[in-house]
Parts: sequence; structure tokens; C-alpha cells
Amino acid sequence: MILPISSSSTSCPSIPANKTTMSKGLALITGINGFIAARTALTFLQAGYRVRGTARSLHSTKPLLSAIPAELVANLEIVEVPDITIPGAFDQAIEGVTTVAHLASPIFLTSTAPGPVLKAAVEGTQRVLESALTEPTVKSFTLMSSVAAIIDTESANAHYDESNWNESSERLVRELGNEVPGYILYFASKTAAEKALWKFRDEHKPAFKIAAVNPVYVAGPPVVVPESRDKIHGTTKLISDVYSGTELAKSGLPGAFPSYVDVRDVARVILFGAENPEKVDGERFLLSGYHVPAQAVADILRERYPEREGVIEKGEPGQGYEKGYGYPKERVYDGSKVVRVTGEGYIPWEKTVVDFVESVKAIL
Repeated sequence: MILPISSSSTSCPSIPANKTTMSKGLALITGINGFIAARTALTFLQAGYRVRGTARSLHSTKPLLSAIPAELVANLEIVEVPDITIPGAFDQAIEGVTTVAHLASPIFLTSTAPGPVLKAAVEGTQRVLESALTEPTVKSFTLMSSVAAIIDTESANAHYDESNWNESSERLVRELGNEVPGYILYFASKTAAEKALWKFRDEHKPAFKIAAVNPVYVAGPPVVVPESRDKIHGTTKLISDVYSGTELAKSGLPGAFPSYVDVRDVARVILFGAENPEKVDGERFLLSGYHVPAQAVADILRERYPEREGVIEKGEPGQGYEKGYGYPKERVYDGSKVVRVTGEGYIPWEKTVVDFVESVKAIL
């Protein structure tokens, strides 16, 4: 059933949830189609929340609705928000919401036009914050930022934590314009969006609590299994590439620093913030579990799937990574703060790898 729900500037149809079900509250998750957002939605549903997700089109959410267990899908509502930058875009979606997870974000790693990317990142964040400010039921707000807002490509810093900020990417965008590399533009968009969050908090002093999560590369089992291997989420591609026999040197995102966290940990931390707003208010959380180059993935997969030893490149077993997949001293992304605050450690990397393969094996 499709019902109209309007914003100030556009018609926003929705698929309504069953509102008669008792729940802990109503969580708004923007960009619900995303790899992380879909897992976050499922985590909130499993924890007893009703979930209202936003997407650019209702049609695009059909795979997600099919993937959510039948006993939970009645508590999931999808609202169409075609343009998150329009003033009032979230005004109706925010009604009755108790917690917000703003996960919608532009990802244009090959874009050469900075303007639209930065506009969507910053104004999308501002619009949902503005709507939240008008809804007295909202108690907490979490922005999914990124490690990209923490690390600085021009810095020689060897240790990064929540106290660090990316100080160079926005300047480089201004200097290089349309010639800026895609990854620098992405870094700038995440930095600018998070700065907009904290500026809003300082200027408006909302009653609801605010936090940001800053994950490194995210891997793990998807809620929605892609139709084919080439549609696998980019940061999880490292595992599928190695499993499928791609040369280790060409697997995943060649040249990138291979720092990872499980998608289920990201969702768990967002849920923790909703349930413990006082503990996370005003805080950033760098979610960083492991340093895992392709060799580490190959070693895990060759041991777990001995029948694929002729497919998965052997490489140099045990080389190029630390025991326990810790960070080399030359470059550390310190994700220990969230462990102290939540009291729970990261999902073991071996489990992330195997659970992912088992979830998508049919398309590998």
C-alpha cells in the first residue's frame, strides 16, 4: 500500500509500518538502502524499535523489504525523499521519531564537480537537523561521518584518534576545483558534513543529544545480497576479490590503507547511542578494528576453505600484517574509545570474513 506524505517542496510517498505494535520508539534512518544503513535498520528492528527509513525512491527499497524477516518487516516504514537538500525535506518523515541516524551521504569517488557533492553532504545534514529541531519527540541524533574526517592526507601523523581532524581536504578542493581527485573530494564532503553537525549543535543547542561515528572501511555480511559479484559493496570487495582468485596486489582498493570494521559493529554503536544518549552526547567515535591487507584475508580464506587453495592466491602467508591484525606503529587508527564507552569489543576479523563469504557465496 502506498500513501502520500508530503514535504514542503515535494510529494513524498511512503510505505507505512504497522503502528499498533509496541516498540521502544521510532528510529529514522536516512539512506536506508545503503550497505550500512540496511544493517542498522535490521539491528534497530531486532532490538524492538519501529524504523522509518528514507530513500530517493520507494521502488529501490523492494530488495530490502524482501530481505527483512517477515516478523520484523511490519515495523518498517519507507518514506521517499527524492532530494535531501530541499528545506523541509524531512519535516514529515521526522514526525513522532525518537532517534535519528543520518546515514544518507553522497559517494562520488570519480566526480570532478565539487559543488553538487559538497552541497548534498552539508545541506543534507542541515536539513535533517533542522527537521529534528522542530520535533519534540527526538531524543538523540547520530551522524555517520567517516575516518575521512579524521585523517589528513598531508599530515605525517602516525596516530589518529577522535581528537584529530582532516585539515587539508576542503582547502584542496578550493584550490584544485574540478581537477580535485575523487578521494579528496569524498574526504572533504565527509569533513564538511561533520563540521556542519557540530556547528548546528553549537548554534542551536538542541534538546536532543548528538554524536558522530567515524568508521574506517566497513565489511561484513550484507542484509541485501547483491544480484552479482560486480555489485558487491566497494569496501567489502577486498574479501570477494581474494576469495574469487584476484591477485592479492589488485584486490580490494589497491593503494588504500586497509583498515576495517564490521558493519554489525557500526550498527551496534549507532543503536548504543540511541539507547544511551547521555553517554555519547557531543562525542565522536572512530570505529576501527583491524589492519588487514589482502594477505591476511587470503590466509584466513585458504584455511577456512581448503578446497579453494588452487583459486585463492597463496602469497606469502603471515607476512605484511600484525598478529591479531593490529596496526603497524607507523600508522595507527585508534578505535579503542568506543570499546571503553560501550563495554564491548569488535567482532573478530576472521568472523567478518567468513560470515561475509557465507552470505554471498552464491554470487562469488
